[in-house]
Amino acid sequence: MKPLLTRLAAILLFAGAGAIQFGHALGASADEIMTRSQRAFHYAGSDAKGRLTMELIDRGGGKRVRVLTMLRRNQEDGGDQKYFIYFHEPGDVRRLTFMVWKYLAREDDRWIFVPAVDLIRRIAAEDKYASFVGSDFTYEDVSGRDVAEDTHTVVREERLGERDTFVIESLPRAPSAFSMRISWIDSENFLPLKEEFYDAQGELHRVFTADKVEDIAAGEGREARVYPTATKRTMKNVKTGHRTEVSVNAVTYDLGLEDDDFAERRMRRPPSDWIR
Repeated sequence: MKPLLTRLAAILLFAGAGAIQFGHALGASADEIMTRSQRAFHYAGSDAKGRLTMELIDRGGGKRVRVLTMLRRNQEDGGDQKYFIYFHEPGDVRRLTFMVWKYLAREDDRWIFVPAVDLIRRIAAEDKYASFVGSDFTYEDVSGRDVAEDTHTVVREERLGERDTFVIESLPRAPSAFSMRISWIDSENFLPLKEEFYDAQGELHRVFTADKVEDIAAGEGREARVYPTATKRTMKNVKTGHRTEVSVNAVTYDLGLEDDDFAERRMRRPPSDWIR
């Protein structure tokens, strides 16, 4: 651990530059840590585009691979958002699209377009815990869970690999797909490095890990920013042995995406400039 004065100096330096840094030493609460974590993971930049490879791997090592493009636009910093996902391959999911209009004040709107039957289906609020296109991630995992939906407690501070982390216990305020979530939050950049989800019986169900984190640069000159990004992520169902590995092959921030890029009509006619 760094000497206290050095750590405080680093906090003041980076806070002045607008970066998110170690906050618990200055009395940050569990809610504040989780809010910073959500912003670091789901709100980096004003918008983002990522080319992702998703590998669905069963207990025996059998693998299914999917390639997709994800677009995200923040309507306001830390507030409402819009997400658009387009599947490139394999053939059975090609042209499938998924869109989320995320709200802080009410349930999110979610739609999925299935090209094989030319059908846009609205995903009901109670289905947000269902598997996202056969993966170990849920629909809610894609756009994130509102911090206010849970009560959060700092359990301890712990070293995870080479990183210092806050360990946070989160308990749902209303019935949920999990009875408890334990999160290991990087104390420097606030990215979630590990999460454990427990079922209604209190047994470990799923485990998320950020397997690789990279600094992604955006902008130039005085507008230049660096966004720590989990470029490889895994969600494992510990009961079935199935896991989903997501690799972010390319990601760009602060592109200038427009609201029109997330209109409902885009589900059948995606914004071609962004999904190539």
